[in-house]
Amino acid sequence: MLQKDSDIAIVGGGAWGLSTALHLTRAGFSRITIYERAEAIPSPYSAAYDLNKIVRAEYEDPFYTKLALEAIEGWKTPLFGPHYHQTGYVVAATGQAPPKAVEHLEKALSTIEQDPVFSPGIKRLNGAKDFKEYTWQYSGPLTGFKGYFNRLAGYAHSSNTLQAIWEHVSTIGVRTYLGEQAGRVVGLVYEQQKKRCVGVRTADGKVHSADVVICALGAHGASLIPELGRSVVARSWSVAHVQLSEREADFLRGIPTTNVRDLGFFFEPDPKTRLFKLCPLGIGYTNTGKNGISLPPSDVLPPPQDFIPKDDELKLRQLLRETFPWMADRPFVDQRLCWFADTRDSDYCVDYVPNTDNSLICLSGDSGHGFKMMPVFGKWVVQLLGEGRQTEQRWQWRASTGTDANWGNSVSWRIGEGAELSDLIEAKSKLLRARL
Repeated sequence: MLQKDSDIAIVGGGAWGLSTALHLTRAGFSRITIYERAEAIPSPYSAAYDLNKIVRAEYEDPFYTKLALEAIEGWKTPLFGPHYHQTGYVVAATGQAPPKAVEHLEKALSTIEQDPVFSPGIKRLNGAKDFKEYTWQYSGPLTGFKGYFNRLAGYAHSSNTLQAIWEHVSTIGVRTYLGEQAGRVVGLVYEQQKKRCVGVRTADGKVHSADVVICALGAHGASLIPELGRSVVARSWSVAHVQLSEREADFLRGIPTTNVRDLGFFFEPDPKTRLFKLCPLGIGYTNTGKNGISLPPSDVLPPPQDFIPKDDELKLRQLLRETFPWMADRPFVDQRLCWFADTRDSDYCVDYVPNTDNSLICLSGDSGHGFKMMPVFGKWVVQLLGEGRQTEQRWQWRASTGTDANWGNSVSWRIGEGAELSDLIEAKSKLLRARL
Protein backbone atom coordinates (compact mmCIF):
# COMPACT_ATOMS: atom_id res chain seq x y z
CA MET A 1 0.00 0.00 0.00
CA LEU A 2 1.45 3.33 -1.07
CA GLN A 3 1.94 5.69 1.86
CA LYS A 4 1.18 9.41 1.73
CA ASP A 5 4.88 10.18 2.24
CA SER A 6 6.02 7.81 -0.52
CA ASP A 7 8.34 9.27 -3.15
CA ILE A 8 6.45 9.75 -6.42
CA ALA A 9 8.31 10.74 -9.59
CA ILE A 10 6.32 12.22 -12.49
CA VAL A 11 8.22 12.25 -15.78
CA GLY A 12 6.78 15.01 -17.96
CA GLY A 13 5.38 18.41 -17.06
CA GLY A 14 2.59 18.53 -19.62
CA ALA A 15 -1.18 18.54 -19.09
CA TRP A 16 -1.50 15.04 -17.70
CA GLY A 17 1.65 15.16 -15.58
CA LEU A 18 0.61 18.44 -13.98
CA SER A 19 -2.96 17.28 -13.44
CA THR A 20 -1.61 14.17 -11.74
CA ALA A 21 0.61 16.26 -9.46
CA LEU A 22 -2.37 18.47 -8.58
CA HIS A 23 -4.67 15.60 -7.64
CA LEU A 24 -1.96 13.73 -5.76
CA THR A 25 -1.39 16.76 -3.54
CA ARG A 26 -5.14 17.08 -3.03
CA ALA A 27 -5.19 13.43 -1.96
CA GLY A 28 -2.53 14.12 0.68
CA PHE A 29 0.62 12.83 -1.03
CA SER A 30 3.50 15.03 0.10
CA ARG A 31 6.64 13.92 -1.77
CA ILE A 32 6.04 14.50 -5.47
CA THR A 33 8.71 15.46 -7.99
CA ILE A 34 8.19 16.45 -11.63
CA TYR A 35 11.01 15.92 -14.14
CA GLU A 36 10.71 18.07 -17.26
CA ARG A 37 13.23 18.31 -20.08
CA ALA A 38 12.35 21.90 -21.00
CA GLU A 39 13.92 24.88 -19.29
CA ALA A 40 10.51 26.15 -18.20
CA ILE A 41 6.85 25.20 -18.02
CA PRO A 42 4.89 25.41 -20.27
CA SER A 43 7.15 22.97 -22.06
CA PRO A 44 7.56 23.01 -25.86
CA TYR A 45 7.70 19.20 -25.67
CA SER A 46 4.09 19.10 -24.50
CA ALA A 47 1.19 18.83 -26.97
CA ALA A 48 -0.47 21.52 -24.83
CA TYR A 49 2.29 24.02 -25.64
CA ASP A 50 -0.19 25.99 -27.65
CA LEU A 51 -2.53 28.96 -27.64
CA ASN A 52 -5.74 27.02 -27.25
CA LYS A 53 -7.51 23.67 -27.30
CA ILE A 54 -11.17 22.83 -27.87
CA VAL A 55 -13.18 22.03 -24.75
CA ARG A 56 -16.39 20.21 -25.68
CA ALA A 57 -18.32 17.14 -24.56
CA GLU A 58 -19.98 15.75 -27.67
CA TYR A 59 -18.58 12.34 -28.55
CA GLU A 60 -19.90 9.37 -30.46
CA ASP A 61 -19.19 7.48 -27.25
CA PRO A 62 -21.32 8.51 -24.21
CA PHE A 63 -18.52 7.26 -21.94
CA TYR A 64 -16.32 10.20 -22.90
CA THR A 65 -19.26 12.61 -23.03
CA LYS A 66 -19.84 11.99 -19.32
CA LEU A 67 -16.18 12.49 -18.48
CA ALA A 68 -15.93 15.67 -20.54
CA LEU A 69 -18.98 17.12 -18.79
CA GLU A 70 -17.24 16.53 -15.48
CA ALA A 71 -14.11 18.17 -16.87
CA ILE A 72 -16.09 21.23 -18.01
CA GLU A 73 -17.31 21.71 -14.46
CA GLY A 74 -13.66 21.59 -13.44
CA TRP A 75 -12.83 24.26 -15.99
CA LYS A 76 -15.32 26.54 -14.23
CA THR A 77 -13.47 26.48 -10.90
CA PRO A 78 -11.26 29.37 -9.70
CA LEU A 79 -8.03 27.49 -10.47
CA PHE A 80 -8.86 26.61 -14.07
CA GLY A 81 -11.55 29.19 -14.83
CA PRO A 82 -9.28 32.10 -15.84
CA HIS A 83 -8.13 30.01 -18.81
CA TYR A 84 -11.52 28.67 -19.95
CA HIS A 85 -13.62 30.59 -22.45
CA GLN A 86 -17.15 29.33 -23.06
CA THR A 87 -17.56 30.97 -26.44
CA GLY A 88 -19.85 28.24 -27.69
CA TYR A 89 -19.01 25.71 -30.36
CA VAL A 90 -20.10 25.60 -33.99
CA VAL A 91 -19.72 22.26 -35.76
CA ALA A 92 -20.36 22.10 -39.50
CA ALA A 93 -19.81 20.19 -42.69
CA THR A 94 -19.66 21.92 -46.05
CA GLY A 95 -21.71 21.00 -49.07
CA GLN A 96 -18.66 19.12 -50.39
CA ALA A 97 -18.04 17.10 -47.24
CA PRO A 98 -17.52 13.34 -47.64
CA PRO A 99 -20.15 11.10 -46.01
CA LYS A 100 -17.74 10.16 -43.22
CA ALA A 101 -17.58 13.76 -42.00
CA VAL A 102 -21.36 14.17 -42.03
CA GLU A 103 -21.91 10.85 -40.26
CA HIS A 104 -19.52 11.76 -37.47
CA LEU A 105 -21.19 15.13 -37.01
CA GLU A 106 -24.60 13.51 -36.70
CA LYS A 107 -23.41 10.82 -34.30
CA ALA A 108 -21.71 13.35 -32.03
CA LEU A 109 -24.78 15.57 -32.07
CA SER A 110 -27.04 12.64 -31.21
CA THR A 111 -25.20 12.14 -27.90
CA ILE A 112 -26.12 15.63 -26.68
CA GLU A 113 -29.22 16.76 -28.59
CA GLN A 114 -31.67 15.03 -26.25
CA ASP A 115 -29.52 15.28 -23.13
CA PRO A 116 -31.20 17.62 -20.62
CA VAL A 117 -27.82 19.14 -19.73
CA PHE A 118 -27.14 20.14 -23.34
CA SER A 119 -30.48 20.41 -25.09
CA PRO A 120 -31.38 23.97 -24.02
CA GLY A 121 -28.16 25.21 -25.65
CA ILE A 122 -28.25 23.13 -28.84
CA LYS A 123 -29.43 24.63 -32.12
CA ARG A 124 -29.38 22.83 -35.46
CA LEU A 125 -28.17 25.07 -38.28
CA ASN A 126 -29.10 24.78 -41.95
CA GLY A 127 -27.44 27.13 -44.39
CA ALA A 128 -25.53 30.39 -44.10
CA LYS A 129 -28.44 32.38 -42.65
CA ASP A 130 -28.79 30.05 -39.67
CA PHE A 131 -25.06 30.03 -39.02
CA LYS A 132 -24.74 33.80 -39.12
CA GLU A 133 -27.17 34.14 -36.22
CA TYR A 134 -24.26 32.85 -34.13
CA THR A 135 -21.32 33.79 -36.37
CA TRP A 136 -22.21 37.27 -37.60
CA GLN A 137 -18.55 38.15 -38.17
CA TYR A 138 -18.23 35.36 -40.75
CA SER A 139 -18.40 37.22 -44.05
CA GLY A 140 -17.80 34.21 -46.30
CA PRO A 141 -20.46 32.27 -48.21
CA LEU A 142 -20.51 29.23 -45.84
CA THR A 143 -21.34 27.16 -48.91
CA GLY A 144 -23.69 24.31 -48.13
CA PHE A 145 -22.92 24.51 -44.41
CA LYS A 146 -25.01 22.29 -42.15
CA GLY A 147 -24.40 21.57 -38.50
CA TYR A 148 -25.20 22.91 -35.07
CA PHE A 149 -24.32 25.35 -32.31
CA ASN A 150 -23.54 24.10 -28.80
CA ARG A 151 -23.55 26.71 -26.07
CA LEU A 152 -21.88 24.44 -23.48
CA ALA A 153 -18.41 24.41 -25.04
CA GLY A 154 -15.54 26.62 -26.10
CA TYR A 155 -11.80 26.48 -25.56
CA ALA A 156 -9.05 26.77 -22.98
CA HIS A 157 -5.78 28.66 -23.29
CA SER A 158 -3.55 25.64 -22.97
CA SER A 159 -0.08 27.10 -22.37
CA ASN A 160 -1.43 29.50 -19.77
CA THR A 161 -3.18 26.60 -18.05
CA LEU A 162 0.06 24.61 -17.84
CA GLN A 163 1.88 27.56 -16.33
CA ALA A 164 -0.88 28.30 -13.83
CA ILE A 165 -1.18 24.72 -12.57
CA TRP A 166 2.59 24.32 -12.34
CA GLU A 167 2.90 27.54 -10.33
CA HIS A 168 0.07 26.37 -8.09
CA VAL A 169 1.47 22.91 -7.33
CA SER A 170 4.92 24.41 -6.80
CA THR A 171 3.54 26.54 -3.98
CA ILE A 172 2.04 23.52 -2.21
CA GLY A 173 5.13 21.36 -2.12
CA VAL A 174 5.65 19.75 -5.53
CA ARG A 175 9.32 19.84 -6.54
CA THR A 176 10.41 20.27 -10.16
CA TYR A 177 13.67 19.51 -11.95
CA LEU A 178 13.91 21.42 -15.23
CA GLY A 179 16.31 21.46 -18.17
CA GLU A 180 18.25 19.19 -20.50
CA GLN A 181 20.52 17.97 -17.73
CA ALA A 182 18.67 17.99 -14.42
CA GLY A 183 15.17 17.51 -15.80
CA ARG A 184 15.61 15.16 -18.71
CA VAL A 185 15.01 11.56 -17.72
CA VAL A 186 17.16 9.32 -19.89
CA GLY A 187 16.36 6.01 -18.23
CA LEU A 188 14.35 4.17 -15.64
CA VAL A 189 16.15 2.44 -12.80
CA TYR A 190 15.16 -1.12 -11.88
CA GLU A 191 16.16 -3.47 -9.08
CA GLN A 192 18.55 -6.14 -10.28
CA GLN A 193 16.78 -9.12 -8.74
CA LYS A 194 13.24 -8.01 -9.50
CA LYS A 195 11.86 -5.97 -12.35
CA ARG A 196 10.65 -3.21 -10.12
CA CYS A 197 11.15 0.43 -11.07
CA VAL A 198 12.91 2.18 -8.19
CA GLY A 199 13.76 5.53 -9.72
CA VAL A 200 14.89 7.57 -12.70
CA ARG A 201 18.24 8.56 -14.16
CA THR A 202 18.61 12.11 -15.47
CA ALA A 203 20.96 13.36 -18.17
CA ASP A 204 23.36 14.82 -15.59
CA GLY A 205 24.08 11.27 -14.44
CA LYS A 206 22.16 11.46 -11.18
CA VAL A 207 19.85 8.71 -9.98
CA HIS A 208 16.69 9.79 -8.16
CA SER A 209 14.96 7.07 -6.16
CA ALA A 210 11.18 6.73 -6.14
CA ASP A 211 8.56 4.37 -4.80
CA VAL A 212 6.40 4.93 -7.88
CA VAL A 213 7.39 6.38 -11.26
CA ILE A 214 4.66 7.89 -13.45
CA CYS A 215 5.56 8.31 -17.11
CA ALA A 216 3.52 11.16 -18.59
CA LEU A 217 5.60 11.93 -21.68
CA GLY A 218 2.79 11.89 -24.24
CA ALA A 219 4.10 11.22 -27.73
CA HIS A 220 7.60 10.70 -26.29
CA GLY A 221 6.53 7.90 -23.93
CA ALA A 222 8.03 5.04 -25.93
CA SER A 223 11.46 6.61 -25.59
CA LEU A 224 11.42 5.45 -21.94
CA ILE A 225 9.02 2.51 -22.23
CA PRO A 226 9.75 0.98 -25.66
CA GLU A 227 6.98 -1.61 -25.43
CA LEU A 228 4.47 1.26 -25.31
CA GLY A 229 5.29 1.90 -28.96
CA ARG A 230 3.46 -1.28 -29.96
CA SER A 231 0.07 0.15 -28.99
CA VAL A 232 0.61 3.92 -29.00
CA VAL A 233 1.78 5.85 -32.05
CA ALA A 234 3.39 9.28 -32.02
CA ARG A 235 1.40 11.29 -34.56
CA SER A 236 1.29 14.96 -35.48
CA TRP A 237 -1.12 17.48 -36.93
CA SER A 238 -0.43 20.79 -38.60
CA VAL A 239 -0.93 24.12 -36.84
CA ALA A 240 -0.82 27.55 -38.48
CA HIS A 241 -1.62 31.12 -37.49
CA VAL A 242 -2.52 34.43 -39.09
CA GLN A 243 -1.18 37.60 -37.49
CA LEU A 244 -4.03 40.08 -37.02
CA SER A 245 -4.03 43.78 -36.25
CA GLU A 246 -5.49 45.03 -32.99
CA ARG A 247 -8.63 46.17 -34.80
CA GLU A 248 -9.06 42.81 -36.58
CA ALA A 249 -8.56 40.87 -33.37
CA ASP A 250 -11.15 43.02 -31.61
CA PHE A 251 -13.60 42.43 -34.47
CA LEU A 252 -13.32 38.66 -34.01
CA ARG A 253 -13.45 38.75 -30.22
CA GLY A 254 -15.95 36.24 -28.88
CA ILE A 255 -16.52 34.22 -32.05
CA PRO A 256 -17.53 30.64 -31.29
CA THR A 257 -14.89 27.96 -31.58
CA THR A 258 -15.61 26.58 -35.04
CA ASN A 259 -14.97 23.08 -36.36
CA VAL A 260 -15.71 22.42 -40.02
CA ARG A 261 -15.42 18.66 -40.16
CA ASP A 262 -14.04 18.35 -43.70
CA LEU A 263 -11.66 21.34 -43.55
CA GLY A 264 -10.42 22.37 -40.12
CA PHE A 265 -11.08 24.41 -36.99
CA PHE A 266 -10.22 27.78 -35.45
CA PHE A 267 -10.68 29.91 -32.34
CA GLU A 268 -11.13 33.54 -31.44
CA PRO A 269 -7.78 35.38 -31.71
CA ASP A 270 -5.43 35.31 -28.76
CA PRO A 271 -5.84 38.71 -27.07
CA LYS A 272 -2.16 39.03 -26.13
CA THR A 273 -0.45 38.04 -29.38
CA ARG A 274 -3.42 38.67 -31.76
CA LEU A 275 -2.63 35.36 -33.41
CA PHE A 276 -5.54 33.57 -35.09
CA LYS A 277 -4.94 29.83 -34.84
CA LEU A 278 -6.14 27.33 -37.45
CA CYS A 279 -5.73 23.56 -37.67
CA PRO A 280 -6.61 21.39 -40.66
CA LEU A 281 -8.45 18.16 -39.96
CA GLY A 282 -6.83 14.99 -41.21
CA ILE A 283 -5.19 11.70 -40.30
CA GLY A 284 -1.87 13.18 -39.21
CA TYR A 285 1.78 12.32 -39.72
CA THR A 286 4.01 9.71 -38.12
CA ASN A 287 7.78 9.38 -37.69
CA THR A 288 8.34 5.65 -37.79
CA GLY A 289 11.85 4.39 -37.08
CA LYS A 290 13.56 1.22 -38.25
CA ASN A 291 12.20 -0.56 -35.18
CA GLY A 292 8.64 0.17 -36.29
CA ILE A 293 8.01 2.64 -33.45
CA SER A 294 6.95 6.21 -34.18
CA LEU A 295 8.47 8.93 -31.97
CA PRO A 296 8.68 12.70 -32.40
CA PRO A 297 12.03 14.01 -33.60
CA SER A 298 14.25 14.50 -30.58
CA ASP A 299 14.86 18.23 -31.01
CA VAL A 300 12.66 20.96 -29.52
CA LEU A 301 12.16 22.37 -33.00
CA PRO A 302 11.98 19.30 -35.25
CA PRO A 303 11.95 19.77 -39.01
CA PRO A 304 9.98 20.86 -40.84
CA GLN A 305 9.25 24.08 -38.95
CA ASP A 306 7.51 27.14 -40.34
CA PHE A 307 6.04 24.74 -42.87
CA ILE A 308 2.90 22.66 -43.17
CA PRO A 309 2.09 20.18 -45.94
CA LYS A 310 0.60 21.68 -49.08
CA ASP A 311 -2.64 19.72 -48.74
CA ASP A 312 -3.13 21.09 -45.22
CA GLU A 313 -2.51 24.63 -46.42
CA LEU A 314 -5.09 24.19 -49.17
CA LYS A 315 -7.67 23.04 -46.59
CA LEU A 316 -7.03 26.07 -44.43
CA ARG A 317 -7.19 28.47 -47.38
CA GLN A 318 -10.56 26.98 -48.32
CA LEU A 319 -11.72 27.22 -44.71
CA LEU A 320 -10.87 30.92 -44.69
CA ARG A 321 -12.54 31.54 -48.05
CA GLU A 322 -15.74 30.09 -46.61
CA THR A 323 -15.59 32.07 -43.37
CA PHE A 324 -13.23 35.06 -43.57
CA PRO A 325 -12.37 35.74 -47.25
CA TRP A 326 -10.50 38.90 -46.26
CA MET A 327 -7.98 36.67 -44.46
CA ALA A 328 -7.72 33.89 -47.05
CA ASP A 329 -4.51 35.07 -48.74
CA ARG A 330 -2.69 36.27 -45.64
CA PRO A 331 0.65 34.61 -44.93
CA PHE A 332 0.65 31.86 -42.35
CA VAL A 333 3.05 32.35 -39.45
CA ASP A 334 4.29 30.04 -36.70
CA GLN A 335 3.53 26.93 -38.73
CA ARG A 336 4.47 23.66 -37.11
CA LEU A 337 3.54 20.08 -36.31
CA CYS A 338 1.97 19.28 -32.94
CA TRP A 339 2.79 15.76 -31.69
CA PHE A 340 0.42 13.61 -29.66
CA ALA A 341 0.12 9.99 -28.51
CA ASP A 342 -2.44 8.13 -30.60
CA THR A 343 -4.27 4.83 -30.12
CA ARG A 344 -6.29 2.79 -32.58
CA ASP A 345 -9.57 3.26 -30.67
CA SER A 346 -8.78 6.75 -29.26
CA ASP A 347 -8.87 5.30 -25.73
CA TYR A 348 -6.34 6.45 -23.13
CA CYS A 349 -3.81 4.33 -21.31
CA VAL A 350 -3.89 4.91 -17.54
CA ASP A 351 -2.35 1.81 -16.02
CA TYR A 352 0.62 0.09 -14.45
CA VAL A 353 3.18 -1.29 -16.87
CA PRO A 354 2.97 -5.10 -16.56
CA ASN A 355 5.61 -6.99 -14.59
CA THR A 356 6.81 -3.95 -12.69
CA ASP A 357 5.19 -4.84 -9.34
CA ASN A 358 2.93 -1.75 -9.41
CA SER A 359 5.95 0.55 -9.46
CA LEU A 360 5.65 2.09 -12.95
CA ILE A 361 2.54 3.84 -14.29
CA CYS A 362 2.06 4.81 -17.91
CA LEU A 363 -0.18 7.74 -18.88
CA SER A 364 -0.57 7.90 -22.63
CA GLY A 365 -2.90 7.73 -25.60
CA ASP A 366 -4.42 11.22 -25.43
CA SER A 367 -5.32 10.67 -29.11
CA GLY A 368 -5.89 14.35 -29.69
CA HIS A 369 -8.73 14.66 -27.18
CA GLY A 370 -6.96 14.51 -23.83
CA PHE A 371 -6.24 18.12 -22.89
CA LYS A 372 -9.86 18.98 -22.12
CA MET A 373 -9.75 16.39 -19.33
CA MET A 374 -6.94 18.19 -17.48
CA PRO A 375 -9.07 19.37 -14.51
CA VAL A 376 -10.10 15.79 -13.69
CA PHE A 377 -7.45 13.55 -15.23
CA GLY A 378 -5.22 13.29 -12.18
CA LYS A 379 -8.15 11.98 -10.15
CA TRP A 380 -8.07 8.80 -12.24
CA VAL A 381 -4.40 8.29 -11.38
CA VAL A 382 -5.15 8.67 -7.68
CA GLN A 383 -7.89 6.05 -8.06
CA LEU A 384 -5.44 3.73 -9.81
CA LEU A 385 -2.97 4.08 -6.95
CA GLY A 386 -5.71 3.36 -4.44
CA GLU A 387 -7.04 0.32 -6.27
CA GLY A 388 -3.64 -1.10 -7.18
CA ARG A 389 -4.98 -1.91 -10.64
CA GLN A 390 -6.91 -0.24 -13.45
CA THR A 391 -10.58 -1.08 -13.08
CA GLU A 392 -11.56 0.76 -16.26
CA GLN A 393 -10.89 -1.96 -18.83
CA ARG A 394 -10.60 0.34 -21.82
CA TRP A 395 -7.72 2.21 -20.16
CA GLN A 396 -5.74 -0.90 -19.30
CA TRP A 397 -2.28 -1.51 -20.71
CA ARG A 398 -2.39 -3.13 -24.15
CA ALA A 399 0.49 -5.28 -25.31
CA SER A 400 0.08 -4.50 -29.00
CA THR A 401 -2.39 -3.31 -31.61
CA GLY A 402 -0.24 -4.18 -34.61
CA THR A 403 2.65 -2.46 -36.31
CA ASP A 404 0.75 -0.58 -39.03
CA ALA A 405 0.51 3.07 -37.98
CA ASN A 406 -1.90 3.75 -40.84
CA TRP A 407 -4.79 2.55 -38.68
CA GLY A 408 -5.34 6.27 -38.02
CA ASN A 409 -7.24 6.35 -41.31
CA SER A 410 -10.05 4.28 -39.83
CA VAL A 411 -10.75 6.64 -36.90
CA SER A 412 -14.28 7.95 -37.45
CA TRP A 413 -13.57 11.62 -36.86
CA ARG A 414 -10.52 11.92 -39.13
CA ILE A 415 -10.77 12.68 -42.82
CA GLY A 416 -8.08 12.18 -45.47
CA GLU A 417 -4.80 10.29 -45.71
CA GLY A 418 -1.79 10.14 -43.41
CA ALA A 419 1.91 10.29 -44.24
CA GLU A 420 5.38 9.90 -42.77
CA LEU A 421 7.38 12.91 -41.58
CA SER A 422 10.17 11.92 -43.98
CA ASP A 423 7.72 12.31 -46.87
CA LEU A 424 6.88 15.83 -45.69
CA ILE A 425 10.54 16.81 -45.47
CA GLU A 426 11.15 15.47 -48.98
CA ALA A 427 8.11 17.34 -50.29
CA LYS A 428 9.40 20.53 -48.70
CA SER A 429 12.83 20.02 -50.27
CA LYS A 430 11.28 19.52 -53.71
CA LEU A 431 9.24 22.68 -53.27
CA LEU A 432 12.33 24.69 -52.35
CA ARG A 433 14.29 23.25 -55.28
CA ALA A 434 11.46 24.15 -57.66
CA ARG A 435 11.59 27.75 -56.49
CA LEU A 436 15.34 28.08 -57.15
